Amino acid sequence: MLTMNALLRSCIVALALVSTGATAYAAAISERTLANAMKIIVKEDHRAPVAVSMVWYRAGSMDEVSGTTGVAHMLEHMMFKGTQKVPVGEFSRTIGRAGGRENAFTSRDYTAYYEQLHKSRLPLALELEADRMVNLSFAEDEFAKELKVVMEERRSRTDDNPHSQLQEQLMASVYLSHPYRSPVVGWMNDLQNMQLADARGWYDKWYAPNNATLVVAGDVNPEEVFQLAEKFFGSIPARALPERKTQIEPRQSGIKRITVKAPAELPYLVMAYHAPVLRDVENDWEPYALFVLNGILDGNDASRLNRELVRNARVANSANSSYDLINRGPALFFLDGVPAEGKTVADVEAALRVQIRALAEQGVSNDELQRVKAQVTAAQVYARDSVYYQALRIGMLQTIGLPYDSSDLQVKKLQEVTAEQVREVARKYFNDDNLTVTVLDPQPLPGGKPPRPKPEGGGRDQR
Repeated sequence: MLTMNALLRSCIVALALVSTGATAYAAAISERTLANAMKIIVKEDHRAPVAVSMVWYRAGSMDEVSGTTGVAHMLEHMMFKGTQKVPVGEFSRTIGRAGGRENAFTSRDYTAYYEQLHKSRLPLALELEADRMVNLSFAEDEFAKELKVVMEERRSRTDDNPHSQLQEQLMASVYLSHPYRSPVVGWMNDLQNMQLADARGWYDKWYAPNNATLVVAGDVNPEEVFQLAEKFFGSIPARALPERKTQIEPRQSGIKRITVKAPAELPYLVMAYHAPVLRDVENDWEPYALFVLNGILDGNDASRLNRELVRNARVANSANSSYDLINRGPALFFLDGVPAEGKTVADVEAALRVQIRALAEQGVSNDELQRVKAQVTAAQVYARDSVYYQALRIGMLQTIGLPYDSSDLQVKKLQEVTAEQVREVARKYFNDDNLTVTVLDPQPLPGGKPPRPKPEGGGRDQR
């Protein structure tokens, strides 16, 4: 099972801003809604006899409540533990025998399950997904075994990873009330106290056809897919869903600084600014400008951070930026860096501040703008080549709450971003009242290996 990590999300966001040609793209997508309110979206791609099936549930870790963090991801694991008709482990074996592959992922915003296989075996995938939507088994012994797997996943990916520890502490500090403050995998104490009833309750609450979207992409006929969807999912009754209350994070009113001590070889700095998220594809412009700004800072080897901090000034071994403009919840703009030999995190922070100040005061060149826009256009090739990512893009946009067929419009809006707009968002959002700075203070590694010595005069910048 997969948690949706930052790298995968960034790939999806990039692909969500890819055009495949307005006329062709619109003609190749069909949709229908079943009587139980389950939405079916079909993307045709007839270049190979392959089909991808994805069932998206609009339920992720942001829907959890305190004390049960990690239950969305835990339920994802339980979805492979059998039904009344399919024994434990048989789901994956059945797809494997059919020559396909399957997996799932959980994010803050959603949970999705997918199969990729020969188009002739699509009915098999849909039958299996419909079965586990309503007939999932909840055996105490299987739950106990899988809970240990999840706890070990947390230990290996977070507790034993200093950068993951920092990211976790950063999110918990950035957000005062929004559920994005909790990790997708869950806090260890919540996992230790999790009961089978918690997973079953999550399943009963959110795993309903009226909270799900089926996306099928590949060498398929839309009418045939709709008939299959009706056959396997149409008889599943809709259920009343819990009320989703609007969750607005209180406005930050001053810089936050935290230090995370963990065994590591090198120090590490992350700066996080609150940023707008895309809500209105047509009328919003700030998220597009920030997306372009991110490309200018960290698009490739010629981008500003790599050129100025790594190659020219040699203040950092690495320097990066990232920004997710597509979320159900709020967004952040990240800057990070690892100090070079003889430099401190304060030096890296100062250098990053110089770059964002330059964006706000001097703006960007036309060459930089065109480079970023060309990169988005070039990504078309990759989107067309992957049926999986076509389905992934559609499902994510639909589940987030944006039009699934808005990719062309998003690209158009991105291409319209001006240098002045990039400068304006840099001025507006890159300010200390909007900033959380997190520093990894490296501690001795297991076995007694010390972290890299701190240079003389080092220390945390207190600006």
